Amino acid sequence: MNTQTQQNPLYPIFLKLHQLEMLIVGAGEVGHEKLSFILKSSPDANITVVAPWISPKVADLLKEKVGHRVTILKRAFEASDIEGKDLVIAATDIRSLNEEVQKLSKKQGVLVNVADTPDLCDFYLGSIVTRGDLKVAISTNGKSPTFAKRFRQFLEGLLPQNTGRLLQNLHLFRNELKGNFEDKVNTLNELTESLLEKSKN
Repeated sequence: MNTQTQQNPLYPIFLKLHQLEMLIVGAGEVGHEKLSFILKSSPDANITVVAPWISPKVADLLKEKVGHRVTILKRAFEASDIEGKDLVIAATDIRSLNEEVQKLSKKQGVLVNVADTPDLCDFYLGSIVTRGDLKVAISTNGKSPTFAKRFRQFLEGLLPQNTGRLLQNLHLFRNELKGNFEDKVNTLNELTESLLEKSKN
């Protein structure tokens, strides 16, 4: 029996969704889950939602998110909806429609996520912890979203709310440091190491 744990091959990136165009197909339970997750982390994301029916949850979410940049197209999905988009999420409960969205997205060279179908995804939406400028993304490579959720809750309890202020102070301190790049890195490493030691005590 091979006891060696396989390493997650995914490469995490942080996208500036206010500079990209995203399409979500579906506005039911799954669409609401994806939309709320994205807006919680990136409230100024550019999103177009296309669906013949808009669930009350989606409507209520958009009422709560004042100043959001979400466009609703209340109609059936059309192939032309993908044009000009950078990211697509197929979030309906109709498998054949999700597969159609995936095929059309791939044909146009657009990255796509198909809800609950890891094999058809170019990217996953991981669990996220945010503390000011600090953002931690968690991935289980699609194996267990439940574990990712529980680990997110653990980190939220572990990281203090003032972490954002700490990062801002470190940023200001870094800007005042003299010397070359290596000197600055060494100084910041020493400082943050002492912070970690204090947190253990």
